[in-house]
Amino acid sequence: MRNAFIDELVLQAQQHDHIALVVGDLGFSVVEPFADQFPDRFVNAGVAEQNMTGLAAGMASEGYHVFTYSIANFPTFRCAEQIRNDIDYQCLPVTVVAVGGGLAYGALGYSHHAVQDYALMRCFPNMLVAAPGDPMEARACVQYLVAHPQPSYLRLGKAGEPNFHAAVPELVPGRWLPIAAHNAVCAKALLSTGATLGLAMEWQRRAEYADHAVFSMPLWSMASKSLQPAQIRDWDQIVTLEDHLADGGFGSWLMESLGPHPELRQRLRAVSLDASVCGQVGSQSTLNRLGGLA
Repeated sequence: MRNAFIDELVLQAQQHDHIALVVGDLGFSVVEPFADQFPDRFVNAGVAEQNMTGLAAGMASEGYHVFTYSIANFPTFRCAEQIRNDIDYQCLPVTVVAVGGGLAYGALGYSHHAVQDYALMRCFPNMLVAAPGDPMEARACVQYLVAHPQPSYLRLGKAGEPNFHAAVPELVPGRWLPIAAHNAVCAKALLSTGATLGLAMEWQRRAEYADHAVFSMPLWSMASKSLQPAQIRDWDQIVTLEDHLADGGFGSWLMESLGPHPELRQRLRAVSLDASVCGQVGSQSTLNRLGGLA
């Protein structure tokens, strides 16, 4: 997914000379295609993520659309004040890119477990969460963000995610993106955001979920909550999947959208990570299983 991101960012930068990339002294073996083609729009800010974010805000105030790039929690929690005050409050076109969402870096321990990032980033009123489920959706997210510059958070998987789209899909914030139809006349759905799309596709192969359609939600935010009740009404049961803790996560966001519609709440069931994974170290698949996503 991260390679698809860089490839698409290079394509966009070839067409738009205001796109810049700022990294926190990592991403090497991935970011070189951009750095080599656009050395005047590439900055290595060093291991100084708050400065990286402040620099990005300053560049954005001068007309750039800046993508900051780092691993998991480093460009988010470490820079929360700068994101809140410098980017979101000023409504600047900065895209915070976090590689290794969820438990992709699970072998490095809790410092690299990105399992509370949705909770942080979705609470900023101008922030758009972009959580692609496969490399094609990653390309689609970059295309959308370039066409609609704003404060945004792009949460990527680490590497090796399969494609579930034959072509780059068209995205609309808050709209469910159909991935796989169900094999029966039924009104049940699996709704995923981010890299858990792969899990949703695996789940649909089980007898328990064979009658569920699969949808992805790559773009969502505080502003797109109002679009959810009408979509939920079309289904008798919706199961959400996310590699994030339940508190403040995607399922919680969807439930919040039903505040004015309590009659719809019983249709939702949120599946997320158990907080016990915060104290564990292991591979992504192992921790997802221990956290309840298997």
